[in-house]
Amino acid sequence: MNILVVGTGAREHAICNAVKNAELYSIMSNNNPGIARLSKFQISSEKDLNGVKKFALENKIDMAIIGPEAPLEMGIVDELQKVGIGCVGPTKAAARIETDKAFMRDLFEKHNIDGSIVYKVFDNLEDTEEFIDNFDRDIVVKPIGLTGGKGVKIVGEHLEDGEAAKKYVKEIIENKISGYAQVVLEERLLGEEFTVQAFVDGDKVVPMPAAQDHPHAYEGDQGPITGGMGSYSDNNGLLPFLDKKNYNKSVKIMQDTVNAVKNEVGPYKGILYGQFMLCKDGPKLVEYNARFGDPEAMNVLPLLKTDFVEICKGIIDGNIKKADFERKATVCKYIVPKGYPESGKAGQLIDVNESKINEKSALVYYAAVNQIDNKIYTSASRALGIVGIGDTISEAEEICENATKYVKGDIYHRTDVGTNDLIQKRVEHMKSIRKSQ
Repeated sequence: MNILVVGTGAREHAICNAVKNAELYSIMSNNNPGIARLSKFQISSEKDLNGVKKFALENKIDMAIIGPEAPLEMGIVDELQKVGIGCVGPTKAAARIETDKAFMRDLFEKHNIDGSIVYKVFDNLEDTEEFIDNFDRDIVVKPIGLTGGKGVKIVGEHLEDGEAAKKYVKEIIENKISGYAQVVLEERLLGEEFTVQAFVDGDKVVPMPAAQDHPHAYEGDQGPITGGMGSYSDNNGLLPFLDKKNYNKSVKIMQDTVNAVKNEVGPYKGILYGQFMLCKDGPKLVEYNARFGDPEAMNVLPLLKTDFVEICKGIIDGNIKKADFERKATVCKYIVPKGYPESGKAGQLIDVNESKINEKSALVYYAAVNQIDNKIYTSASRALGIVGIGDTISEAEEICENATKYVKGDIYHRTDVGTNDLIQKRVEHMKSIRKSQ
């Protein structure tokens, strides 16, 4: 079987690594050394839909797995399906669950899906300012479309007050940030964020272990929001602050969403990523992604025991059977250029001693780097993810942190991801939230 993976980053490297017993091809915008060694590749834009389709036809591709969100928004699945290539990824219409936040929130309201929150969509400054002035809770400001995980700003955290929120709304609408002159205002949720990813075959939702991302750039959850500085998962598929009951509630919300999407625009097939906030009254949906999370893909795919290609066939054919995972904990830490996300410098040489990292029982997943003449250079974005796997989160974190020593350059990573102190802080925070009932 000939399988095409579309995408350039660590998420796609993890996907490629999970593909066994198949001829692997890839389209990537930079020469990712991890993907390059696993596949027959072409360096070109993932957003060049005609180019991707031409490459797929020339190489007699049987199945395509779509990594990033941008080509999904453009309709890459629709284009490949027209020429008979099955895809792990939703159609353009179904991908609106991620690419159009207003569509997602309206879907919850129309179909009375649990886990919804107070929100409002605006396309003018006057109504927005009136809403901000009269809303008696903190507000989250979101551009409607895709912003690479960096467009969301919270009053009281990234925005000082309501006046700062109005200025940001003005910037979004006037500059069409994310491609739309619209903004979503939502209530700020109090609790602990977590992620549940699932394989979806159009009807059935098959969930993966829960993970928790660390989106803030600096230690102690400080600094700007990034694409994700690291994540961890526990050996029971839950999290230290997340029990089975609330995990199952989250999966039910995802199943109800898949049913609603099918009702509105047709079957959702691919990966569904649910980002939730565990609040005092249960999980609330923060947002969906229409693909694997990055870094959370690196927490779950190395643990997958069921053949990944068979799962992908089940997604396309509409008959997923199961997805079993090892009962292990994982910790992923991202290595990034110093200054990321605001002023990370591109074009810097980094030295990655993979053999030493592997000796420490850790895994390397290359992200936004470029290999030229067997040397690896940074972009301005995340460079690579290091993953430790162990019987406990503590063991996985120790493996991961020890392995980071074998990446050299003008780089930075959050040493606190997955540590006992930070996890205990999460647990205590959730306890205080529940006591406030």
